[in-house]
Amino acid sequence: MDTLNLPPYAPVLMEATRAIGYSLETAIADIIDNSVAAKASNVDINFFPIDNPYIAIIDNGIGMDENELINAMRYGSTNPLDERSKNDLGRFGLGLKTASTSQCRKLTVVSKKDEKIVGAQWDLDYIATTGEWSLKILSDNDFLQCPHIKKLYEYNSGTLVLWQELDRLKVGDIDFESNMGKYMDRVREHLSLVFHRYLKGEPGIKKLRITINDFVIDSIDPFLTEKSTQIMDDETIYIEGQRVTVRPYILPHISQLSEKEIHMLGGQEGIRKQQGFYVYRNKRLLVWGTWFKMMRQGDLSKLARVQIDIPNSLDSLWTLDIKKSMAVPPQIVRKNVSIIIEKIGESSKRTWTYRGKKETDNSKVHIWNRLRNRDGGILYEINRDHPLVESICQLGGTERRMIEQLLTQVERGLPLNQLYVDLTSDERMANDSEISKNDLEDLLKELLDGCRNIKERQEMATRLSTTEPFDQHPEILLKIVEGVL
Repeated sequence: MDTLNLPPYAPVLMEATRAIGYSLETAIADIIDNSVAAKASNVDINFFPIDNPYIAIIDNGIGMDENELINAMRYGSTNPLDERSKNDLGRFGLGLKTASTSQCRKLTVVSKKDEKIVGAQWDLDYIATTGEWSLKILSDNDFLQCPHIKKLYEYNSGTLVLWQELDRLKVGDIDFESNMGKYMDRVREHLSLVFHRYLKGEPGIKKLRITINDFVIDSIDPFLTEKSTQIMDDETIYIEGQRVTVRPYILPHISQLSEKEIHMLGGQEGIRKQQGFYVYRNKRLLVWGTWFKMMRQGDLSKLARVQIDIPNSLDSLWTLDIKKSMAVPPQIVRKNVSIIIEKIGESSKRTWTYRGKKETDNSKVHIWNRLRNRDGGILYEINRDHPLVESICQLGGTERRMIEQLLTQVERGLPLNQLYVDLTSDERMANDSEISKNDLEDLLKELLDGCRNIKERQEMATRLSTTEPFDQHPEILLKIVEGVL
């Protein structure tokens, strides 16, 4: 049997790999993965949208010599089955090339190592004319044409990745120059989340500083760990001798979050869409906002998030794709986290339905009663035994009937559909705000002054001590009682 060496036709394959499906933000994140693997502590992203627009990404990592650079520019430079460094964030040996050419037609890489600078370039238009895998090797004069090359000269070592001829970004864009800033805003948010553990500087990893046009990127903590509740201890799962760590969180209720925190936790799609698993490989976020079909994304589970840490040695079991944007947990992980999902779902439900008071606590007198009618449906009615309601219902005849009609219409006219929409959104409900202390004092005085004698005042004071909202401020109740008895 004869064999035939049949390499792919370069122009066709390179154009085809441009359609893998990178967005601008995922493409830049893929380049930064290489910077992390190169032990960089600084990554500077610069974009210039005018005349000959470009995006330049420069790091201070260990850099590459000529042989290493040529291998890095090769399509399929590493075998995904080979054992890699535990800090390696790549897998297929395609990221640098496919991520870059998904956004541009000219990819230039210049690297410095051991005081020597080398450079290479893939130019898709040039390759279309040669029909070959024609990698350009740059000269010293060529380096001078690269934007931000001076920054590389200043570093002891590092790498500059330059994207030019940004044809994919310009497609269908009428005003590319002004929209480029919006594109980079999405990049900033994406990097803030994906590399948040590197930006913060967790133990065991090198802290990373990323800038975009000299503005430092802050980290986005999707678990708000300083305020959230870790409802269970870490769960450790061993797969093929490798450790997978699972850590569940419950976010605080919306009413306890600031507007900035709500936006940080929910982004453009809202908190509900961001619930679920957050899968990290070597502490780099890969996939988030999904339960992997193990639980439905519901409103009552919107505060639940689960951090899963996996090593790069288990990439194949998680069916990690080239873009590092898809991962599917193996069966052994599904089996072990199913119990966690059940517990965290219940905890999220309790946190979401708890709105600062226990409405089922029979030792308290609430303004609203929650009942079930004969058909099994849920009914809310104003508590006629609440002291404030009792005080206005003491009016006689026509006034009392009118007040009773008003209360009934309030109960029947609850805008339930709109309430559901508002409660399941990430908007803070102003009704959750507490009554001011001055208004509370005025209410207490009026209720106690309406009593006919000391005995009635004492009885009223006892009732108010277990009645909302007065029970939440016993010190004010005690002050008023001492003043009127």
